[in-house]
Amino acid sequence: MREAVVHGVLAGYPVVYLKATLYDGSYHPVDSSEMAFKTAVQIAYKTGMPQASPVLLEPIGELKVTIPDSYMGDVIGDLNKRRGRVMGMNPDGEGNQIVEAEVPMAEMGRYAIDLRSMTQGRGSFTFRFVRYEDALPPSRRRPSRPPCRTRPTNPICKGPG
Repeated sequence: MREAVVHGVLAGYPVVYLKATLYDGSYHPVDSSEMAFKTAVQIAYKTGMPQASPVLLEPIGELKVTIPDSYMGDVIGDLNKRRGRVMGMNPDGEGNQIVEAEVPMAEMGRYAIDLRSMTQGRGSFTFRFVRYEDALPPSRRRPSRPPCRTRPTNPICKGPG
């Protein structure tokens, strides 16, 4: 079973949180082999997974951002754009706020650069994995940037898209 779940039925990602129960089976000295049982598991897996209504999961992390009070609005707005959920804000006693949020890890790729830009280098953060959650369907995600061939006047686009 471990070999079967490495390649999931949705986009080929590994399957997690899977429970399987074997109700019946038999062994025959001539026809039974390790390969026969592995093949049976693969067939059962490929047959059963679509019936189980699998969903894609995305990793969620806990973010703690320490910023001066004056940058609170910019940071909160940026976290909302990143599909983050603000869990709380706590003063640290030195004129700073500690913003606690949960944010999809996929949205955190450029966060260090963006935070430095928003806070003029005065913000810092920690980020750690917490859990997996159902991934949003593509229709509810923020729109991605269209390819350069549809926006040839954009200075970022160089040559064909």
